[in-house]
Amino acid sequence: MSKRSTQEISDLEHEIVARLATLKSPNTQSMRELRVEFSKRLTNAAPELVVGLAMNLARRADNFPRFFAYELIQHHPPALRSLKAGDLEDLGKNIDTWGAVDAFACYLAGPTWREQRVSNTLIRRWARAPDRWWRRTALVSTVALNSKARGGIGDTVRTLMICEMLFEDRDDMVVKALSWALRELSKRDPHSVRKFLDKHAAVLAPRVVREVNNKLKTGLKNPRPRPAAK
Repeated sequence: MSKRSTQEISDLEHEIVARLATLKSPNTQSMRELRVEFSKRLTNAAPELVVGLAMNLARRADNFPRFFAYELIQHHPPALRSLKAGDLEDLGKNIDTWGAVDAFACYLAGPTWREQRVSNTLIRRWARAPDRWWRRTALVSTVALNSKARGGIGDTVRTLMICEMLFEDRDDMVVKALSWALRELSKRDPHSVRKFLDKHAAVLAPRVVREVNNKLKTGLKNPRPRPAAK
């Protein structure tokens, strides 16, 4: 990257941080409005500049909202298409909250994997990681394979490949992600999800069994109980 590009990235980073600090109501909506403004400014920017800016923002140690960095790439199609395995791992380095994981997996890792720009080997490595957040990332990345709203068209094979690796995991963040992955797949392939539940019924966390069965039967994760008859 040229010296000029590096300076431009640094200038944009400092401007974004300064603008976020001036928000009167620093919530997701107001931060997203600011992100939209910068996305418009970066429409014609080179992919490497957008990715470099997002990496700088994601690496900050001042509780910077990572979803802001990830959305900058998500809403710049050439930047999203340019991502490689090393870029994803840099962008996800030190990730440590469920919100950041889910943004990273749904906006960047999942779509990149879905389009086969990174290999199954990468996602499987995350599924085997000692870090709970990378294991959650592997599972949540399957959501982009199956969610129509996120561009997915359905991928039973790759989804269950990751679910098979983590169905015995009892970390709460992973259990919840497994439930989400299976519930999303159930919209595309309920038969395969039922078979998975039957196969692992004795080992799966009760939450997973309950929520996924609810989804299969009612279309809802936690359906409201019917009022008692009078």
